[in-house]
Amino acid sequence: MNPQYLQVLKQRFGYDQFRGFQADAIDTAMHGKDALVVMPTGAGKSLCYQLPAVLSEGVTVVVSPLIALMKDQVDALLANGISAAVINSSLNAVEMRRTMECLHDGLYKLIYVAPERLFSGSNPLIDILKNLNVSLFAVDEAHCISHWGHDFRQDYMELGQLKSHFPNTPVIALTASADEVTRQDILEKLNLRQPKIFVSSFNRPNIYYFVERKQKMTDKMMAYLRTKANESGIIYCLSRQSTEDVAEMLVRNGFNALPYHAGLPPETRKRNQELFRRDECKIIVATIAFGMGIDKPNVRYVIHTDLPKNIESYYQETGRAGRDGLRSDAILYYSSGDIIKLRRTTMSEEYRMYANLMRRKLGQMADYCEKPICRRKQLLNYFNEDSPDNCNSCDVCLGNYETYDGTIQAQKVMSAVARLNQRFGVGMVIDFLRGSQAEKITPYMRAMPTYGIGKDTPAEEWRRVIQLLCDNGLLKKSDDVYSVLKLTQRSLAVLKGEERVLLVKPAVEETLHSSNGGSKDKPTKPHDKELFELLRAMRAQLAKRDNVPAYVVLGDNSLMEMATYFPQTLEELEKINGFGVFKINKYGNDFLHVLKRYCDELNIASQAQQITAIKKRKERTIGNSEIETYRMFREGKDVNEIAAARNLQPATVETHLFKFVQEGKIKANELVNEYKIDVISRALKGNPDAWLPELKNALGQDYSFFELRVVKAANDIKRTQAA
Repeated sequence: MNPQYLQVLKQRFGYDQFRGFQADAIDTAMHGKDALVVMPTGAGKSLCYQLPAVLSEGVTVVVSPLIALMKDQVDALLANGISAAVINSSLNAVEMRRTMECLHDGLYKLIYVAPERLFSGSNPLIDILKNLNVSLFAVDEAHCISHWGHDFRQDYMELGQLKSHFPNTPVIALTASADEVTRQDILEKLNLRQPKIFVSSFNRPNIYYFVERKQKMTDKMMAYLRTKANESGIIYCLSRQSTEDVAEMLVRNGFNALPYHAGLPPETRKRNQELFRRDECKIIVATIAFGMGIDKPNVRYVIHTDLPKNIESYYQETGRAGRDGLRSDAILYYSSGDIIKLRRTTMSEEYRMYANLMRRKLGQMADYCEKPICRRKQLLNYFNEDSPDNCNSCDVCLGNYETYDGTIQAQKVMSAVARLNQRFGVGMVIDFLRGSQAEKITPYMRAMPTYGIGKDTPAEEWRRVIQLLCDNGLLKKSDDVYSVLKLTQRSLAVLKGEERVLLVKPAVEETLHSSNGGSKDKPTKPHDKELFELLRAMRAQLAKRDNVPAYVVLGDNSLMEMATYFPQTLEELEKINGFGVFKINKYGNDFLHVLKRYCDELNIASQAQQITAIKKRKERTIGNSEIETYRMFREGKDVNEIAAARNLQPATVETHLFKFVQEGKIKANELVNEYKIDVISRALKGNPDAWLPELKNALGQDYSFFELRVVKAANDIKRTQAA
């Protein structure tokens, strides 16, 4: 790695080391090559083009879809002493003229533009840029160019012209959520030339995922919000009217909330968003028009009151929580009625071309909510990424799931489906079971012996049971727009009493609230809470003085580190994440004033010397469970034997062993046979940064993801040692 990269990283951005493949992506841009970067929200995508911009001659042009996103990015760059500006409709004539003059004079390292600004108008920006030294084009939120993505924008289609206008200028496309189909579409539409593709893990370990039924949603939501009184959060609603209704309800109940949707006057939207950015409003209630790329790192929760249309959208929206790496929650209130409502939208003329794809993706979103499978595992598997069966940080894994005999319930449902000649969907079957008096229930139906046999069971419980029966192959749903329930071969065995049905009943209700402070919660840093609040007050003063959001001064994680290690000199402060040279000079003495006064009063000595050692250890902490797995492995037991002896999933054992591969304590040939190592190594030789699912597709089903990861990690260690 070029040592200059690390030097700029520390001096300008305040960090000691790169994360994931940031350094490789930066190196690709610095060598003039195209790239696609797929990296979760908050994982540091912007650094992949901001650092090359600082090091390169000329200007980097960043294409971004939202004005608010541009403002966030520019504020943060200016706070780090990096010259940057925006060119969009928020500028008046005088500001636009001044910005263009500075651009001509070469005063900016980065310029942020909306896609329509590049190619439209009598004097399009693309023609002006041809007379300047453009070092790099960065296309942010690149999934917007794809019809297969979750947020297609027509203006992005024009960006395919970039390579024809600037054939020798590298283009880096960036997105947080794109499946394989969308990624290929991005590459083709942008005409990228022999691009390097970087796909990092989609896992956001600091986000806890919860799905709850919609019954009593308002009461449950307010109970949760009262535990987060001083924290920022986003509540997403499907319609504009819902956002205003929910915001008004929250305000009536004493919460600091504002609505945001495309139907509000522009000045109202701008004001509400700015109040939220500056922590003067704690809760923003919004449609999905809000939030794409909003660079507010201290959002502690994202709540969905309605079902998103697909998993990409859900992943993107929940990713707006916890960008600073601290514990955050993603809560989805779900009703199967949401599916019916959204499925109707696929029938409109606007979506007819993509109706089948949209219905399939909607079905995957419904599965996410209804299947009693680890939420994190479902998300990661959707993006072709392996995951253990238990994450210990979602409602499924934290819940106490009990198994019970559901044979009688199953027989009642199947009898109803049979009596109704397998011609109706879930809603009708439930109404029939519960003895509904609705007109659609004909006198002939009411005369059937099974009519009303489930009247003592709530409708939502019947929905849950039916979904579990479908998941277990005991019933199936047709693929029609209005799907109907069908019996299977196994249904007949259950009806005859030949097969017993076991169902699981989750204890979801308590999980969300107990996880906020219960014994299962992962510990946070043991920081001094009183000092943290004093530092937060100082940050607010500095933000007000400089007219920027508080997080632009420093993030919560930086305050937390200061309140943990008590630095008392500028040299010690430099060890805190977020403090580069520019911010040390600008804010260092202000924070030291608070730190020294507090430490003097309580006679607290600095512990800052511990920071470096701790940072070096924290990436690969080996716990007692992993050590026990390693001990048994050294005794000669294989993965399945260890899993059986320790009552673990084989995937969990493989995760333990993989840590020791990364540490160099286990060699690849101890886990993978020599022939496979040779084949995988040869495949990696031409592309050492290959994306594992692509590698697996190329090599076939005989090669597991675990084997690929082990060999790739071993080869990475060899490369590092050789360098």
